[in-house]
Amino acid sequence: MPIPYWRLSGFYFSHFAFLGAFTPYWSLYLKSLDFSAFQIGILTSVMQGMRIFAPNIWGWLADRTGKRMGIVRITSLFSLAAFAGVFFGKDFFRLFALMMLMSFFWSASLPLLEATTLSHLRGNLGKYGMIRSWGSIGFIFAVVGLGHLLDHFPISSLLWAVLGFMTGILFFARTIPEADNHPHESDTVSVWKILAKGEVIALFASCLMMAAAHGPYYTFYSIYLVDHGYLKGSVGWLWALGVICEIAVFFLMPKIMKRFSLKSILAFSLACAVIRFVMIGYGVNMLMLLVLAQVLHAATFGAHHAAAMAAIHHFFKGRHQARGQTFYTSLAYGIGGTLGALGGGYSWEAFGPQYTFALSSIAALIGLFWLLLKFRLSPG
Repeated sequence: MPIPYWRLSGFYFSHFAFLGAFTPYWSLYLKSLDFSAFQIGILTSVMQGMRIFAPNIWGWLADRTGKRMGIVRITSLFSLAAFAGVFFGKDFFRLFALMMLMSFFWSASLPLLEATTLSHLRGNLGKYGMIRSWGSIGFIFAVVGLGHLLDHFPISSLLWAVLGFMTGILFFARTIPEADNHPHESDTVSVWKILAKGEVIALFASCLMMAAAHGPYYTFYSIYLVDHGYLKGSVGWLWALGVICEIAVFFLMPKIMKRFSLKSILAFSLACAVIRFVMIGYGVNMLMLLVLAQVLHAATFGAHHAAAMAAIHHFFKGRHQARGQTFYTSLAYGIGGTLGALGGGYSWEAFGPQYTFALSSIAALIGLFWLLLKFRLSPG
């Protein structure tokens, strides 16, 4: 079967355009409704919290039915319908319930698409970077365009943009064919036995700490900059700069992986995160320092994500690919992202932004030590 390059790329574009609209600006929308920092932390953590268990439900269902994209199509429709509810209520508990419902269905999309993409590519990670880079382009398109738009239109305009990108996710989900699930000798091994390996635990633990370190960044970075006098258009460009550097890394990853081990790439990425969040916390009034911090996004997300994907593909093969992706989403982005967002919301109110970003650096440092001490790649 030929690789459905443009259909996969279109899905990634729409999915990350949604994130490019939602991640930087949703907190600003919530602030416009006069929610406290802790309430904003709760409402932004719902998406991460739902990723703790929901992807495993969808991954189990995908393993049972073999219909990954069929599940993505259904869940994309229901997540779109749930988000549409935000137009009809602005109180905290209504938004909390809607975010829970939307996130339950939305959390199925990316891990099942990642598994489908790798199955279509048969593990060719060089082509994976080319397809995944369209997601980064979608993020830039949304974050820059909306940044300038929201300087001239009310923040409520964000809701229509998010709805449009979610419609794009549904459209492309309907066009992507199911991928053949190639058998592997590890199919007879219990997925729980793979998950219990020391090196797999170390991988997921370090990824969890990296996601926790990014939690305050994804939740409060835009608020932090706007509160210090930056225009929303400038905020959008700073977000975009990080993703532009991320795209470059995705294209370079095949060469980087030939020269360096996955452990080295992951360790370097965590070390960069330690430095990056200190720079953001204490350099908000120095534009060049913020620019340099955003360049480091190439390592703290781009290189780290690509290396983590390769490591997961190494450990979870054959029919276990979807479960490997859902474990990664649940443990790293689910638990890690929730801890980062909730902890960041509490710390932001209690101690302030600089202390909060310092805690992000400490989280990345813990992940680095864990990786160095416990992670290795076993043969196979």
